[in-house]
Amino acid sequence: MVVSIINYWWVTRPKRKLNSVPEVLAAVASVSLDNEWNGQRNTHLNVEEALEAYKLKRIGERRDHSGSGARTYMAWLKSLGLTFTQESTGLLKLTLAGEAILAGAPPVDILKNQVLKYQFPSAYSIGRNINVNPRFKIRPFRFLLRLLNDPQIDYLTQEEIAKIIIVNAENETERCYKSVVERLLNFRSFGESSLDNDFFDKYAPSKGNINIANPYGYLNDIANTLINWMEYTQLAKREHDFLVILEDKFEEVDSILSISPPFIDRPENDEYFQRKYGVDPNHTKDNRNLINSRTITAHMIAEQKITQAFISESLRYPISRIDAKVIANISYVSGFEYRVVEQILLRKYPHGAIGSFMSNYFEMAFRGRDEAIEFETATVEIFENVFGMKANHVGPIGLTPDILVISDDAGYLGIIDNKAYSRYSITNDHKNRMIYNYIPSYQRDEYPLAFFTYIAGGFGNNINRQLNDISSATNVHGSAINVSNMIQLVQNFSEYSYDHFTLKDIFSLDRQITQSDI
Repeated sequence: MVVSIINYWWVTRPKRKLNSVPEVLAAVASVSLDNEWNGQRNTHLNVEEALEAYKLKRIGERRDHSGSGARTYMAWLKSLGLTFTQESTGLLKLTLAGEAILAGAPPVDILKNQVLKYQFPSAYSIGRNINVNPRFKIRPFRFLLRLLNDPQIDYLTQEEIAKIIIVNAENETERCYKSVVERLLNFRSFGESSLDNDFFDKYAPSKGNINIANPYGYLNDIANTLINWMEYTQLAKREHDFLVILEDKFEEVDSILSISPPFIDRPENDEYFQRKYGVDPNHTKDNRNLINSRTITAHMIAEQKITQAFISESLRYPISRIDAKVIANISYVSGFEYRVVEQILLRKYPHGAIGSFMSNYFEMAFRGRDEAIEFETATVEIFENVFGMKANHVGPIGLTPDILVISDDAGYLGIIDNKAYSRYSITNDHKNRMIYNYIPSYQRDEYPLAFFTYIAGGFGNNINRQLNDISSATNVHGSAINVSNMIQLVQNFSEYSYDHFTLKDIFSLDRQITQSDI
């Protein structure tokens, strides 16, 4: 069978976002880890059933009974450097990055590392069913970051990525970069008239004919997925259809681009390439001896299924410790005895897995007013389950802030307003509500009102002046914290044993909270 060459960047997309990777990886591992994969139809079908059981894949998506759906999801994991096939045994194994995700490490940290290392060629891209054109020798997401960080470019649209970048950016040489920049600027000036006359001859879709009604649709689908993956790294975000580097991430992006690591070689050797690609941030190389395969026992099967259930739950609410509530919940979901679940969770996740939930929390901070309730309830979960405070979702009452937090340990109250915007500014209306409604409502309680805080994706340039206006009018300390720093605060709270007095000091700075404050 002749497989056509893909003459543009390619990412597989059974799901267009990376949020569900930990769950999919756990489901796949629970069924197929340390088993043969290639050609094993029954294993593929079992993986499909596991994905369907956890609602990661709709039952109606199964178009045949050959397990092709499972192979698509497995290709997704392989493309991200999370799995590989052991050459000597044919058994499916996890890379260090895959192991780290299942061990409860913050998935954003792991997958950001993998996305930035994503390259053409790779063991995935040269596969016989993929076959990306060998002219591409590039790390696409690093290239996108370089463009976003370039003052000449400043932002990228999905259309620009689809029609200019993924077809023309074939390597990381200065000559290629300058050529792509020139093409981008021409496209911004002249639109589609700047494209090559033989555009569809050179960049035809790999399967099927051009859709006359939507001729660029196949390229736009890929561009959209690339943007979704970039957003998951928490380095860049869409703002009004423009992909831009987040305001507080320029220093990190500069650091990333200041180093150009070598390309991973030997993509034709699956195990060699994947084990090098799949090195997580806490290792420099994969020295594991995987020659001797383990005998699968009932306890190992139980551990895999309990891990799968735990990963799924950890994405839904923050688990900062393994307590009776968590154990009972995982026992119910997985079907295993409380004692067995307790033993496995305390051994594998002694410090919980907060990072899994925080990857979703980041997304919530940019979804706008329509989905703000989810952002608010997630913040309640954080203050209760991570910070150990009482937290009440009082927003639905009316003329109240979104959340009231109570510290019995330190004897104070705090009020929080969540704003699911990328650049929030306190309007006069919002300022008046805080001054005349929210703060007076809680100044007569048993505990003093210590602070008011805004949590948002990001803030406008005048946020400090706006906070000072409210503080001066009410004599109550205030602050604002963007979602990236809120995530860092959550991580530091457990790692450095912060207490409620520390939180009070941080939330009472009368200005925007920065990373150095945390």
